[in-house]
This record gives sequence, C-alpha cells and structure tokens, in this order.
Amino acid sequence: MREYTSAPTFTVSDHENAVLRVFAHAESYPDRVMYTRPESGGWVDVTAKDFGALVTGVAKGLIANGVRPGDRVALLSSTRFEWSLLDYAIWAAGAASVPIYDSSSHDQIRWIIEDSGAVATLVETPAHASSFEGDGIPYTLKRILTIDEDAVGTLITDGLSIDDSEVFKRVVALTANDLASLVYTSGTTGRPKGCILTHRNFLSEVRSLLAAPIGDVARPGNRVLTFLPLAHVLARAVSLAMFEGGATQAHWSDFGTVTGEFERFRPNTILGVPRVFEKVRDGAARKAASGGGLQKRIFDFAESTAVAYSEAQDTGGAPLRLRLEHAVADKLVYAKLRAALGGDCWWAISGGGALMPRLGHFFRGIGVPVYEGYGLTESTAAHCVNVPGAQRIGTVGQPLGGNSVRIAEDGEIELRGGVVFGGYWRNEHATREVLDDGWFRTGDLGDLDEGGYLTITGRKKDLLITAGGKNVSPGPLEDRLRSHPLVSQAVVVGDGRPFIGALLTVDPPEFGKWKAAHGKPSEATVADLRDDEELRGDLQDAVDDANTTVSHTESIKRFVVLDRDLTEAGGELTATLKIKRPVVTERFADDIASLYRRG
Repeated sequence: MREYTSAPTFTVSDHENAVLRVFAHAESYPDRVMYTRPESGGWVDVTAKDFGALVTGVAKGLIANGVRPGDRVALLSSTRFEWSLLDYAIWAAGAASVPIYDSSSHDQIRWIIEDSGAVATLVETPAHASSFEGDGIPYTLKRILTIDEDAVGTLITDGLSIDDSEVFKRVVALTANDLASLVYTSGTTGRPKGCILTHRNFLSEVRSLLAAPIGDVARPGNRVLTFLPLAHVLARAVSLAMFEGGATQAHWSDFGTVTGEFERFRPNTILGVPRVFEKVRDGAARKAASGGGLQKRIFDFAESTAVAYSEAQDTGGAPLRLRLEHAVADKLVYAKLRAALGGDCWWAISGGGALMPRLGHFFRGIGVPVYEGYGLTESTAAHCVNVPGAQRIGTVGQPLGGNSVRIAEDGEIELRGGVVFGGYWRNEHATREVLDDGWFRTGDLGDLDEGGYLTITGRKKDLLITAGGKNVSPGPLEDRLRSHPLVSQAVVVGDGRPFIGALLTVDPPEFGKWKAAHGKPSEATVADLRDDEELRGDLQDAVDDANTTVSHTESIKRFVVLDRDLTEAGGELTATLKIKRPVVTERFADDIASLYRRG
C-alpha cells in the first residue's frame, strides 16, 4: 500500500467559519471590488462594503422568516451573483445551505427537500417555484422566494425590524465544526446522498488552494469568471477561495455565450470541466477547417507544435528548431486563441473528469496551462492538484497541503485530510461503507508514484469483467473516444459479454459540417445515417485511436451509433456531464444487445 502526505500549509481554528471573511473584507477593505454584476443592461461593481451590507440585510430577512441556527435552506438557481450572495447570507443567519441544480427534476427536488428537512427555499425563476406545487413536496417549507421576482429585495424588506446585532451574534456563534452545507452527490448511481460539509471542510479547501502556487491568481485586483454550476462543489470552492483571497468575480451561466464574456471580462483564470476545454480546441479546429485547406494545415501544424513543445518541457526543453516553429505558430494561431480566452488568462483549472494528456499539452503549448485536479463532493472539491512549477500532465497532481492519499491493495484511492467530509446525512450505513478511521474510500482506481503524483485509472464500480474474465476500466477508453471531434458521448460496455463494445453519439454541430463535407442531405438525421459507411468509417477511426491505449483483449471490437445524443435533460448525464451508466444501459439495452447478435 503506497501512501503520500503533503505538509500542512494552513491552520483552521475552532472558532472560525466561512462567512467571517465577508465582514473582515468590509471592515478592512471597504472599497475593494469583490464582484461585478449585471444591472440595467450593463455591469456594476460591488465593493466589499456593499456586499457586507447585502449579506447582512438578506440574513436579517431569513431570520425574520423564521430561519434558526442549524436550519437548512435550499438554494436552486443557475450561476449568478445572487447565488453567492444568498449562500453567504444563509450562513450569516446561522443556517446551512442546500444547493440544488437548476436542471434538477421534480423527483430530485422533492427528495433533496425531504431528506435535508429544508425550512425555506430560494429559487431562480417562477418555473422553478412551480416545482414545489402539487403533491409530493414536503410542507416543512416556511417560505419559497424567487430571485427573478426580487427575492433579495423582499428579504431585505422583511428583515428591517431585525437589528444587525442579531446577525453578528449568529455569525460569531458559528464554529468550524458546524454544518455549512448539505451537498448532494450527482447521483450517477442510485439516489443522491447528502454530504455533510462543515465550515472546517470549506476553510480547509479554500486555504489549501490559496497556500498552493495556484492560489497566486486570487490576489486583489485579479479577475475570475465563474460559469460552472455553483451547485457543484468544485465551482463553489474555487469561488470561495477567490473571495477569501480578495479577487474580483463575475458570474455567467450560459455556456453558449461564455467566450464573449471572456473577451469582455478578461479573466486571469478559467475554471472548467474537460468538455469546456475540448470545445475550445474543437471550435478552433472547426474554424480553421472552414477556412480552407491552407488554414487547416496551419492549425494542424500549430497544434502538433504546441503538443511537442509542451512535451519537451518535461524532457529538458525544446530544441532550437522546435522553438522557432513554436514562435511562428504563436503569431499565426496561439495569440488568437489566448485572445479568445480574454488575453489575460494566466492558467486554467480543470476538474470533474479526466483531461486527455494531449489536450493538456496543447493548452500548455499555446501558453495557457490547464492544471488538472482531483476530488469529489466528499472531499469538498480538490484534494490533489497540479500547480505551477509542479505539473505532470496525465496525472491529477499531488495532495494539497495537509492532505493524504493512499492506494489500497485492490487499487482503490483513499483520501484523508481536513477537506474530507464527516459522512452522509441521515445515512449511517452508507457512511460506514466509505469511511475507515478518517480515510475516505473514493471508489476510484489509481496509481501513486514516489513523488506523490496521483493518476486516475478508472472507477471501481464501473469496472467491466468480460465473459473471459478480463477486467476492463471503461473510463480511459471513453475519454479517448470523446476527444474525437465527431464523438459527443461514448459508453463502453461488455460486462459479462464475450468482448468489449461501445455506444457512440455524434456531436450535433460537427455532424452538420460532416454532412456538408460528405455530400449528405442537410436534413438527414443521425438516425437516418447511423449505418452510413462513411460515417461509420470516420467513427471507426476514433475507435481505432482509443484501442491504441489498451491491449487487444481490452479493445473495442464493435460499436453502435445511437440515434440521438445523451443529455442532462433526458436524465442520461449529470449536471457536470458525467454519464449515468445504469440509466444508459437500461434505455439502450436493445442497442447493446445488437452488438452481440451480429456474426
């Protein structure tokens, strides 16, 4: 059993909590700009003094509505300024927040409200509020307020009769060991479980990030654009770290238009999941291809040069010719890509899934390194992370300060440290299954080298065992398949079967371009062309490429093209775009069976 521990880099005292920094900033740096928020078609600054007053006013409104210390308050909204404001205000009222994804179904919302025992809910839209109508929603809720219908103003008005001292009393009474949030797992398998995260958990995460070299970007005056769902613990933890460090934040929830906001806000760092970075690279490749053969050749040259240049950094540095080629590619391609990210991006952070090493080398090669990390809701986001000066692409880095990681005899990754949660809410059985003397059994499989760098090799529960007894981890194969521009989603199958197969979906934007390039009718759907020889031939290239990473017995022998993409709305993906494998295998059981009926 290999184990690695990083030296502590911070302290958290028993009397601290995650909301104190709001008032410390307001008192010490009242004019510091903490946020920019949309207003009347433009953007306005929110200073530390302004934010402290808003948090106090909203907290008083929650108190006036009967929220008591220790109560749970649900927060259902997309990423926006009010999300952060309400999160801090819930804490300032002495309560704990219960984030809910704005895309959650009625049944998911009902379960989380019921299980958490939330006494109030703050939602974004009237449509969200309608989710609480009819049968099935517990009537423990004292109030449902809608952000788009001025929930903030309503709460401030409700709280006018409450003295500020009541908020102060509740804030100073909060301790590091008090419940800060119940964050429900994404539910890739089974019903979501509420992770008990304390103020100590969040402070440990925030301070370990700020103490690491990657935390340099959180200095006052620097900028970050938060666009991932704040209901996900990764985006929330990084947002809290940016606030504690004094950086300026803006929020944006529309992935389709976020690149325009990069150019407007000029962030110094970007937090994303692998799919975000894949789409940035794929978008640049598509744009080059649409410009004709010369533009495509220039991009292909620039991409291969970026990867080679990055790889050379790990083996003593680039030779003269590669440096010259890199300089040419920088003028032709890289400078434009950096400008599309705002022009001032120091680096990016990726989590929530595996980043393909080639993609990591590509971004480092263009001058925007992507630092990949690893963690779960149960570890309050990042437990390990690559950082400037200590990056090994293909790994998820070393444990953050004060954290430990070890690999069990069966290859399972186990974690320990101040970021590790205290258990699942009202679920002692599930808690006992994953916690052992402070060590959290992640369910992920990995390798740990002597330097403490962790590599994720698969998911224990996802492990496929073929009829011939071969163990196959589907995750790496799926990640490699999704790196092909034509592939949107991939699900590797074969448990108990004679060989490994795959379900593939076609990327909708790329499909349109593919049809035009191959003379197919523009109105043809994927269902119409799923057996088309040319389409299958191009997808076979993706399968062949993925197969180069595994042995012959682990390789994909056959694949089927699904007639539609997998979606979050359809229940096949989580809000962070993870595949809900049981749902997919059940819904597409006939397609899976067809793989094994042929020949």
